[in-house]
Amino acid sequence: MEGILEAFIALFVVMDPFGNLPIIMNLTKGMPLKEVKSNIDRSVFVAGILLFMFLFLGLEIFDLFGINIESFQIAGGLILLVMGILYVFGVSLKYVKSHGADLTVPIGTPLLTGPGVIMTTIILVKENGTMVTVIAASLTLIATWLVLINSSRIYRVLGSHWTNIISRVMGVILAAIAVEFITKGVLNIFGPIL
Repeated sequence: MEGILEAFIALFVVMDPFGNLPIIMNLTKGMPLKEVKSNIDRSVFVAGILLFMFLFLGLEIFDLFGINIESFQIAGGLILLVMGILYVFGVSLKYVKSHGADLTVPIGTPLLTGPGVIMTTIILVKENGTMVTVIAASLTLIATWLVLINSSRIYRVLGSHWTNIISRVMGVILAAIAVEFITKGVLNIFGPIL
């Protein structure tokens, strides 16, 4: 159970639905409520397909290209660390434009399932196994859908100030997770030497 909770927290923090609320509110501004819900449903579905594709095939893709999982763990950890630092300081890398009425792209990907989620998923499969990661990924998608489907209510209650605070706290947690990934990757490579 502990592994599932840790994996869920890692994925939820990287997916960052609370931090994405202002972007989603901006993208869906003036859109009928029914259309907003339809876009969120489709976006979370697409995010889920991509997430599970890398969950089941990520390690095979690495084998195909001859990439060492420990090296990927360190590289992924470094990227997540940078993302965490950017979240903490309120800098956003997510410059997204609306593509007509269908917001599956950019919300489904890269906003929800982007490089950070893909890296985290592959590392979690390696560390915790497929079943734990499948459960954690499913819980993450459900929790994210619940946040996004109620985005206007949540944003109205929290406002931009508290949304930013939550996003920055998530950034600190993300940075801590990144350091764990880097440490484990380094130990896996250099542990036998030491």
